[in-house]
Amino acid sequence: MARGWIGTPYRHQAARKGAGCDCLGLIRGLWCEWHGSAPEVPPPYGPDWSEIEREELLWQALARHMREVSDAPLTEGQVLLFRMRERRVAKHLGILSRAPENGAAFIHAYERHGVVESPLGAPWARRVVARFEMI
Repeated sequence: MARGWIGTPYRHQAARKGAGCDCLGLIRGLWCEWHGSAPEVPPPYGPDWSEIEREELLWQALARHMREVSDAPLTEGQVLLFRMRERRVAKHLGILSRAPENGAAFIHAYERHGVVESPLGAPWARRVVARFEMI
């Protein structure tokens, strides 16, 4: 299902396949495809979302609606949470599209690129701080 989103342009706070989404919108859109509706509506957010408070708001929201599987093997379909900068809150998301034995890759919405599939090589893998399964 996530591959169907590839090519969707990047649009901050959007969640519409083909029209636009950001990384959270991609996961929200996939959730809606699987479950019919979003479990909650996120508050308005900007690039500095929760930086001042240093609260892991995205991590907390994922934990409310998904099962954390960070100790389990990487498997396709897991939602990946990334910390893009050390000592900052985690706030980038993707979904694992290929397991490591098949050349690990993930699908994510990336500013100036839209929804793309990227290899989960060392630069990305070291930023993964948690993994979740949709339930």
